[in-house]
Amino acid sequence: MNHQHHHEHKEHNHDNHKDHEHHDHHDHHAHMIEDFKKRFWISLIITIPIVFISPMIQNLFGFSIEFTGDKYVLFGLSTVIFIYGGMPFLKGLKDEISDKQPGMMTLIALAIAVAYFYSSAVVFGLSGKVFFWELASLIDIMLLGHWIEMKSVMGASNALEELAKLMPSTALRFTSENETEEVEITDLKQNDVILIKPGAKIPADGIVKDGQSHVNESMLTGESKPVAKSDGDEVIGGSVNDNGSLKVEVQKTGDDSYLSKVVNMVRESQQKKSKTQNFADKAAGWLFYLALGAGIITLIVWLAIGKPFDYSLERMVTVMIISCPHALGLAIPLVAAISTSHSAKHGLLIRNRTAFENARKLSVIIFDKTGTLTKGEFGVTRFKSVDEKLSDDELIALAASIESHSEHPIASGILKKAESLDLTIPNSSDFENITGKGVQAKVDGQSTIIAGPGYLSEQGIEEPEGSFGSDHDEAETVIYVIREKSVLGYIALADEIRPESADAVKTLQDDGIKVIMATGDNEEVAKAVSDKLQLDGYHAGVSPEDKSSIIKELQDKGEFVAMTGDGVNDAPALAQADIGIAVGSGTDVAAETADIVLVNSNPEDIASLILFGEATHKKMVQNLFWAAGYNIVAVPLAAGVLAWAGIVLSPAVGAVLMSLSTVIVAINAQLLKRSLR
Repeated sequence: MNHQHHHEHKEHNHDNHKDHEHHDHHDHHAHMIEDFKKRFWISLIITIPIVFISPMIQNLFGFSIEFTGDKYVLFGLSTVIFIYGGMPFLKGLKDEISDKQPGMMTLIALAIAVAYFYSSAVVFGLSGKVFFWELASLIDIMLLGHWIEMKSVMGASNALEELAKLMPSTALRFTSENETEEVEITDLKQNDVILIKPGAKIPADGIVKDGQSHVNESMLTGESKPVAKSDGDEVIGGSVNDNGSLKVEVQKTGDDSYLSKVVNMVRESQQKKSKTQNFADKAAGWLFYLALGAGIITLIVWLAIGKPFDYSLERMVTVMIISCPHALGLAIPLVAAISTSHSAKHGLLIRNRTAFENARKLSVIIFDKTGTLTKGEFGVTRFKSVDEKLSDDELIALAASIESHSEHPIASGILKKAESLDLTIPNSSDFENITGKGVQAKVDGQSTIIAGPGYLSEQGIEEPEGSFGSDHDEAETVIYVIREKSVLGYIALADEIRPESADAVKTLQDDGIKVIMATGDNEEVAKAVSDKLQLDGYHAGVSPEDKSSIIKELQDKGEFVAMTGDGVNDAPALAQADIGIAVGSGTDVAAETADIVLVNSNPEDIASLILFGEATHKKMVQNLFWAAGYNIVAVPLAAGVLAWAGIVLSPAVGAVLMSLSTVIVAINAQLLKRSLR
């Protein structure tokens, strides 16, 4: 199946145009980054002549460039910058005002509009100073800040595309002559019978009519063991068929399928989440009101004192322009960009800034078990031979010889163990499955069986001592090697807990965060893992909807919740959580719904990530303080609070102070790198 075909399928999957919109949104984001970049460079080039022709800069540096009509050239160039460079901010102003949430765009738009219209009036006869060079430099810096920030956040979510990718694009359907034909998945109808070959993805929800196999549903349901399927069992579209062929009668397709429901849950949560305003926007919102208030008061006071209108207006304009600090445009984007790139080097990909900055508010973190706290694969935990003629290692070699024919995860666990012990594996023949019980084959001419405890009790064979001792781990699966109705030994396997999990849990608990596990696995396994890691609680046997509702319940109680997971089954929960953290060894879908992706599935990274989020937020607050600190000093001086003492902040000195606060902010942002070790 070629890629092109696959992509087209994604576009019309679930006969749903929302996916298409989503795809456009992603291209739109990339296009906007390019747009800011282009606007920045073009505006910067136009700024150079503006700076040189500006009287204020000439006075400051003691040079003079004058020619006929110079002020009209200045006006013309500034008009281009105002319209071309300022357009994103003027549009942003419209959006923010219509949302009744003035933020960064409103503040910038106010400053550039006041500077432009006032300076234009001065060119055409009003007495006063022109602020064109301030207008140009403000637009340049703000475009640069937005470009840096957008580049660092380029995480427009592709979650829905990734979910759609889980579905194959074609299916093998039986015709009335009982032959198979390849059809588009969108052509499947209820009650169609389809053939699913070993290793293939299941194209729709349905019921097994014929055949036996194991189906790996871990990416969808979180259940770590592949599930045995035979006649009458349900299968889920998007899961992967293991070793046998299955005939399946289609039950649900398109929007009714399990996967579509997951897609819709993800979409709803994402839409809710994108409405939160980030920190810089809130600060800019306050400054907007400050600028507006200070400007109007300045005008009224100077007029009341009896100063002429043009003088009072100039004071007002100066105040309003100074109220939009250049440093604010860089204060947050620089910290954002540095924390994003620095995190990426440490294997943390930040896709949603707001969520990352909110790490400091966390009160509860929910871990998925399979693949996050545990490795998500079966490993041999203990093995013992109970036959004098057979050593423990020989028992593993014998089991590996038989299991080398099987696709089951238990088989791969045993083969890995044999490999790690460097054992020579004898040859085996006549391999067969004992349906639902185990496997058997001939090794050295002798028929040998590997089976679970059910088979022993059925055959009336005693379980060897210690195989299920009182101290055994509830999370284990025990199998026996049997020859001529006597047990040669036993092997216990479990989905192993990651060595780093315990430290991670402790770090989080020390930081005052409750750690809870939610898993699709059964009660016994969940309890065993929870006890071992000393968690604050666990939920076993949960479905994706349950995971989302567990989070919702906690949120309703006022908790601030993070969720970590790696499967499709976690996608709705990752989207519902205040902070969704995907572990990278999992599916692309989980990664695309998450706010933060951990490239290595190391739970310790989650702990350091949360601490780094706290450090990043602190830096942002410091930077806003520096950026606003300039305002606190400059605004009253520009308004003329000390005019009685002959001190009025000239726009030139304002410009120097402004550059200084911008430099301080840039240096301070660089210091953040020290907080992530």
